Amino acid sequence: MKPILLQGHERSITQIKYNREGDLLFSVAKDTVANVWYSVNGERLGTYNGHTGAVWCVDCDWDTKNVLTGSADNSCRLWDCETGKQLALLHTNSAVRTCGFDFSGNIIMFSTDKQMGYQCFLNFFDLRDPQQIEDNQPYLSIPCSEHKITSAVWGPLGEFVIAGHENGEFNQFSAKSGEILKKAKEHTKQINDIQTSVDLTMFISASKDNTAKLFDSTSLDHIKTFKTERPVNSAAISPIMDHVVMGGGQEAMEVTTTSTRIGKFEARFFHAAYEEEFGRVKGHFGPINCVAFHPDGKSYSSGGEDGYVRIHYFDPQYFDFELEA
Repeated sequence: MKPILLQGHERSITQIKYNREGDLLFSVAKDTVANVWYSVNGERLGTYNGHTGAVWCVDCDWDTKNVLTGSADNSCRLWDCETGKQLALLHTNSAVRTCGFDFSGNIIMFSTDKQMGYQCFLNFFDLRDPQQIEDNQPYLSIPCSEHKITSAVWGPLGEFVIAGHENGEFNQFSAKSGEILKKAKEHTKQINDIQTSVDLTMFISASKDNTAKLFDSTSLDHIKTFKTERPVNSAAISPIMDHVVMGGGQEAMEVTTTSTRIGKFEARFFHAAYEEEFGRVKGHFGPINCVAFHPDGKSYSSGGEDGYVRIHYFDPQYFDFELEA
């Protein structure tokens, strides 16, 4: 399995995202640039320039028309995917940590950090109403005064947002009324990443408490747990196999004091039903910050603290692999 190495960032990768067809891969890092690549050969298609701080999150809508990025320069920006033109600029009071399009691509949500005296907000904008964008007035803004949101995704049908907080709990926020529909607390430490399955019925959470857990999207029922010995920065669910991939490693600040072997910088594959690890992929020179499966399930990508994105195409043996139960 020979990886394709994408060198387009000078600082550590914060998030990578495939579009729905999987022909494009978006990557953002702490170096102000958002890149878009052809996932088939790793050729860079272009960049989205305009942010002046670290870019924390990226999302692409259903028909790959628009791209959304959120940054530490206190703004969330909407781009034309094809031309790289900035379509909208939403100013915030603090850094934008998570962002996402709902399934229709008409409504966007993003959450801001609790910093500099401002509390954490979850904001919803309807892109069909240009007045909201012009006035920078979301149609719904939910304050999260207690624990800030560290990761968030849209649930099925765009009815609610599933948010993970720094204390390890999940909340379902209604996108219509803003109320909390359901709560769950299975993790003991901060949620680093949430990713949904391809049909949005399940989601996997990666936490600082060294585990990744699988949940039901609507009921927030806890289904499976995948344990490791290091903080998990990101986890993704395979669209075609009962597999999950997890990326992690120690905190970035501890990396320089240990050898690369001890750091556990591999991507780790677990069987989703048996909760057993069956494979590892080495390669990054630092913790893996984000992982993503290609929508066809035949490849996956990982982005690391070393500033590289690696696209791995699976060998034929991977698809014939059966875990001995």
